[in-house]
Amino acid sequence: MSSEEKSLNFIEEIIEADLASGKHKSITTRFPPEPNGYLHIGHAKSIVLNFGLALKYGGATNLRFDDTNPVTEDTEYVESIKNDVKWLGFNWAQELYASDYFDQLYEMALQLIDKGLAYVDDSTSEEIAAQKGTPTTPGTRNKYAERTPAENKALFEAMKAGEFSDGAKVLRAKIDMESPNMLLRDPIIYRIKHAKHHRTGDKWCIYPMYDFAHGQSDSIEKITHSICTLEFVPHRPLYDWCIENLNTFPSKQYEFARLNMTYTVMSKRKLLQLVNEKMVKGWDDPRMSTISGMRRRGYPAAAIREFCDRIGVAKRDNLIDVGLLEFCVREELNKTAQRRMVVFDPLKVIITNYTQEYEELTSENNPEDSNGGVRNVPFSREIWIEREDFMEIPPKKYFRLAPGQMVRLKSAYIIKCDEVIKDEQGNITALHCSYIPESKSGSDTSGIHVKGTLHWVSAAHAIQAEVRLYDRLFKVEDVANAEGDFKDHINPDSLQIISGAYAEPALADDSSGLAFQFLRKGYFVQDTDSSTSKLVFNRTVTLKDAWAKEVKKG
Repeated sequence: MSSEEKSLNFIEEIIEADLASGKHKSITTRFPPEPNGYLHIGHAKSIVLNFGLALKYGGATNLRFDDTNPVTEDTEYVESIKNDVKWLGFNWAQELYASDYFDQLYEMALQLIDKGLAYVDDSTSEEIAAQKGTPTTPGTRNKYAERTPAENKALFEAMKAGEFSDGAKVLRAKIDMESPNMLLRDPIIYRIKHAKHHRTGDKWCIYPMYDFAHGQSDSIEKITHSICTLEFVPHRPLYDWCIENLNTFPSKQYEFARLNMTYTVMSKRKLLQLVNEKMVKGWDDPRMSTISGMRRRGYPAAAIREFCDRIGVAKRDNLIDVGLLEFCVREELNKTAQRRMVVFDPLKVIITNYTQEYEELTSENNPEDSNGGVRNVPFSREIWIEREDFMEIPPKKYFRLAPGQMVRLKSAYIIKCDEVIKDEQGNITALHCSYIPESKSGSDTSGIHVKGTLHWVSAAHAIQAEVRLYDRLFKVEDVANAEGDFKDHINPDSLQIISGAYAEPALADDSSGLAFQFLRKGYFVQDTDSSTSKLVFNRTVTLKDAWAKEVKKG
């Protein structure tokens, strides 16, 4: 289905109505991450949505860092977020920070104080929580709410001047202590934090709360469509209250279902736990759901964008099968990945009637790409094949190598197994085979037809590599709702390392940054741990999955 034929999602319907009515001449969206961790696949959905809408409707998207909590934020996270957005294929109109607006937000808080709509509260956090009541019982205001605007202004200015310790006072909006929406029961909009900020240093010791900074930052930037996930539905009335009472640009908030995916955690807090407790090897561990982890694992940006488009924009939370993401990755890599031969568990084959030192054969780089070209593959008397591709006593309909049986070597010749060589313990150490000279791929005149084709590597030319086989990090489908600690469900077999794989020499020349299909094995990418002395490859995804069948059925 082309993009023109797709039905509009509910946000697109709102935007088209707004543009048609003249409410907005153009749209502006924003992606507002807090720089307190690395982005994950859930953020990718928000990035693709916000930037995609602006691209579709000729608008703009700002990248705005919600940096209102100096304790947890860091420039390392800022840079990683920028890299992830760019890697996904998007460019922002402006790079902005909530901290850019600290002076304006402070003045807005003073306006609310002057209007009698905000007051300084000396209560402890426990007292404030108790005073708020419960969802079924109304809250009660304390005596501090009776302070005059002049008193509140003086105290707020003293808070800014650093005259009080952390937690000694807060500034609260004066809204409705009996509201059924607990977030409207005089919410805190400023708190004291004597902490160095990654951009403003020690200039401030009071910082706006998210609910105050978010809506006003949207308004300052004239964001027309502020798109959040469903957990922000209860926050919308406060968002609207602030804009209405400050008489600022009327940004509007819309909510969509966040991404929940099987065998995955989508919580920065939990991801940070995995990193800090060394259950993974960092934020970019290829088993992580972070964008940097997926990039290191070899997931193409185009596949992630396609996945986000396929899952769509919904109003109700659901659990997406990670198999769909893997399907999108395979679809993309099948079109783009270079084919190479790599043997993981080597068994030597000696071709007894091959008399040349070696010859260069050609093999296509990608049969799906007519412009993919070919590469040279050296063939010699001794080659490696996979140990699992030989069976001394095969069952019926076994089409791989066996005594007296023939197979084709990919892009090379047909060979026949003549003798099995064993050591004193009876372990198979090598095979003696003969080849059919007339059976060369591309010019076969032998008339012999075989059903099995094996990949192989010339022993004299092979390069050694470490191969890391990654699987899902968790062994339960719905990690968020599983019993016990989420870390109890980590898959102990999520990483298998093969240290002695043999690869065709082309991998040493052209492997950096390219995606590969190791024939009959899966899709792989060179890892950042690689060096000139040691090549390391990560399995991106296996060749086949049951999800593909489900997609075709659907």
